[in-house]
Amino acid sequence: MAIDLHTRFMGTMIGSALGDAIGERALEITDRDNLLAFINGNNELCYTDDTVMSLATAELLVSQGSIDQQLLGDKFRKYHKEEPWRNYGLVTSSVFNIVENEAIDYTAAALRLCDGIGSFGNGAAMRVAPLGLYFHRSPELYDMAKKTAEITHAHPVGIDGAAVLAKAVAMSLHLNSQRPFAPQVYGARLVEFAETTRLKEKLQQVLKLVAAHATVEEAAKELGTQSSVNESMAFALFCFLTHPHAFVECVLCAVSQGGDRGTMGAMVGAMAGAYLGSEAIPPNWQRRLENTQHIETLARELAARSTL
Repeated sequence: MAIDLHTRFMGTMIGSALGDAIGERALEITDRDNLLAFINGNNELCYTDDTVMSLATAELLVSQGSIDQQLLGDKFRKYHKEEPWRNYGLVTSSVFNIVENEAIDYTAAALRLCDGIGSFGNGAAMRVAPLGLYFHRSPELYDMAKKTAEITHAHPVGIDGAAVLAKAVAMSLHLNSQRPFAPQVYGARLVEFAETTRLKEKLQQVLKLVAAHATVEEAAKELGTQSSVNESMAFALFCFLTHPHAFVECVLCAVSQGGDRGTMGAMVGAMAGAYLGSEAIPPNWQRRLENTQHIETLARELAARSTL
């Protein structure tokens, strides 16, 4: 069966936005059945800053074909100013405030945070999926991910987490979902791609948990689910590797154990959407996702312009 990249691009963009929106609701609706009732009802599924910045990244790639840090940072800051209620994190908001007040560039502002070493939170990984799509065959994938990350998250682990998530999306695009999925092979490629010891060790921990058939509760306890990228991205990866053929279960797994639910939903939604395509995502969820038409348009344009 031929792999339809357009469907995979659509699945990535929609899947990530839905994971973000569902994770945000899971902060208040912690019971699985009640959460599903809400998702399957008539409510609009509204996303957060994770998706706003993901869409901004996609818009820049469509218009410029590359990453200009100043242009991307300005776009992020513009959307933050227009909709500050989108639940932006402290790190990102602090960078924007420094840039606006002192007229310095974004990377310099980002390096001022966290005692001058930059943040290793998940704020760069949560928005990087469009880059994984656009540069899915490019040897520049890591460098491009680094450029997007440095705008707000300048710590090597924060950068590494964004690059690894981009690589996961790129890899998922090219796997045939009709064939058996090999989680250890998939994970090992990510371990090899990562550059920091901290993240490599965390990814290896994920693979051990998968091999041991750990429960989701055990994985959450051992990996962590908070906003540091080595915790939340690792747990999202565990959810994908243990439910690769079920988009719904991937997302529900990622948002079920507390912590940074929205971002883990966004990350796992991107991985699962890239692997399974938009056809695996419930149509009623897609219809009620906020701003669906714009998301679909960006996905089509990314597919048309990406590095094939």
